[in-house]
Amino acid sequence: MPIVTLTTDFGEKDHYVGAVKGAIYSELDTLRIVDISHSISPFHITEAAYIIQNAYHSFPKGTIHIVGIDSELNPENRHIAVELDGHFFICANNGIISLIAAEIRPSKIVEINIHDRVESNFPVLDVFVKVACHIARGGTLEVIGKSVSELKELKGIRPVVNPEANQILGNIIYIDNYGNVVSNISKNLFEKIGKGRNFRIAARTAQFSVVHRNYSDAINFNLPPEKREEDGKKLALWNSSGYLELAIYKSNPKTVGSASSLFGLEYWDTVTVNFE
Repeated sequence: MPIVTLTTDFGEKDHYVGAVKGAIYSELDTLRIVDISHSISPFHITEAAYIIQNAYHSFPKGTIHIVGIDSELNPENRHIAVELDGHFFICANNGIISLIAAEIRPSKIVEINIHDRVESNFPVLDVFVKVACHIARGGTLEVIGKSVSELKELKGIRPVVNPEANQILGNIIYIDNYGNVVSNISKNLFEKIGKGRNFRIAARTAQFSVVHRNYSDAINFNLPPEKREEDGKKLALWNSSGYLELAIYKSNPKTVGSASSLFGLEYWDTVTVNFE
C-alpha cells in the first residue's frame, strides 16, 4: 500500500489531525500515514507550498499527499486531485499546486466531483480522505473528478529581473524554525543573470557580497576558537532547496536572536541582488 502524507495548518491542539488519521484507517487500515507538518501558518499557501515542494521528493513514487490548507469548498476554491512527478496531491485549487509545479507540469488534473455523495463541512476529513483511499486502492482520477487543464496561479510571487539584467528583486517566502529567512531567488536564476559578476545582496540593513554553500563555511576554523567570529555571524547561503537564504550562524530566536529578528525581516519583505 502507498504512503499518505498530511500537511495542514490544523496545529496539534485540536482534534482535527487525529480525526483525519482515524478516518483514513477506517477506510483502509493498511495505509501508512506520515505527517509532513501541521504547523503551517493559518491559510499560508506560499509557506505550505515551499514545505511540500521540498519534502515530497523524498517519498517514493505513488505517494498520496493530502494538503489541508484553505480547503473549504466554495465557487472560487474548488477541490482537485493532481498527478505530478509520479505523486498524487489532493487539495484546494488555491494556488498551492501552481507553486509546487513551477518547473514540472502535472500529468493529470481533475476537479473532484463526489461532494454530492458525501455530506461534509470538513472536506479534508470527508472528501480528501475518500479520494486518497480511492487512489490507494488503485482507482483512477477520472472516476472521482472531471479533467481540467488550468490551475489557479498566484500572481506576483516570482522574482523580477530588471530590463538591464543587472538586478533581481525577490521576496522572503519562508521563515524557518531557526529564524532563517528564505527568499524566492533560486541559485539557477542567480547564476543565469549574474554570469559570474560581482554582486551585493541587500535586505533592509543587512548586506552580503558572498554566498556560502554551508553555514559553517562562514566561519574561519583556521583561527583559534577564542578569535573566531561565530556568535551573531551573519551569512547568505544556498540552502538545501537551492534558494537564497539569509541566516545567523547557530541562531536561536528565543535567546541570541535570528536573521528574521536581527535584520528586521518578515514574510514578503524585499531581497535585492545588484550585479556589478
